[in-house]
Order: sequence, then structure tokens, then C-alpha cells
Amino acid sequence: MCQSGSNCIHNGQIGTKFQGALRDCVPCTLRDNCLRKPDTTQARQVMFFRGKADPAAINVMDRMQRAIDSERGRALYGGRFATVEPVFGNIRYNKGLNRFTLRGQKKVDGQWKLYCLVHNIEKLAHHGYGQ
Repeated sequence: MCQSGSNCIHNGQIGTKFQGALRDCVPCTLRDNCLRKPDTTQARQVMFFRGKADPAAINVMDRMQRAIDSERGRALYGGRFATVEPVFGNIRYNKGLNRFTLRGQKKVDGQWKLYCLVHNIEKLAHHGYGQ
């Protein structure tokens, strides 16, 4: 069994969810006795409850919105654009590198460096260098 969720909320209770590995669960001879619906369930799932969930923690969207709208949240979230996140987004979506086409560490490293080089040259061109 491996942990598949740490703060899961089910019927107002908070708990930790575990799920069995498919390689262990599928060939098991006790599968029909262990699962309620062995035809539709892939692997055994168990949840250990720790008590009632905090009502404020149930709505994750509201919690995130409160965090971002705070003074500290605005400062932290505003700083994300100065980090490396936009670089990965540009390389993945604009340049189309959502998976490597080559195999082997040296070839993948070369392909990654080529995309980074193109990204950096494009940045220099957009900021007016070389004119």
C-alpha cells in the first residue's frame, strides 16, 4: 500500500488515503473477498480518519483565495513572475517542448540546452539587443 492522499475530506471527516499497487492487487486470489466491487475497482483503497475536518479547510478554493488576497500572499504571488516559472511555460507551450524527442542523457541535455539557448536569444531580441 502507498499513500495517495494526506488531507482528504470525506463526509466532513479528514483522513489519509492509501491505495494498493495494481501489480499486487490484480493477481491476488483474495481480490473478490477484499473488494466490494471487484469488477470495477482496480485496487484496494483504505482511508484512516483523524477526526472532524475544519469547515474552513473544506473549501480549498476559498482558502487559496484568502491566502493570495493577504498582504504576504500578494507579495509572494507577485514575485512568481520574476522566477523561472515563465521560462518553463514558454519552452513548453510556445516552443512545443512538452516531451523530449531524443533518448539518452547526453542527447536530452543537448536538446534542453538548445531550447534554453533559443529562449535566451529570443529574450535578447525582444529587448532590443543587436540592433
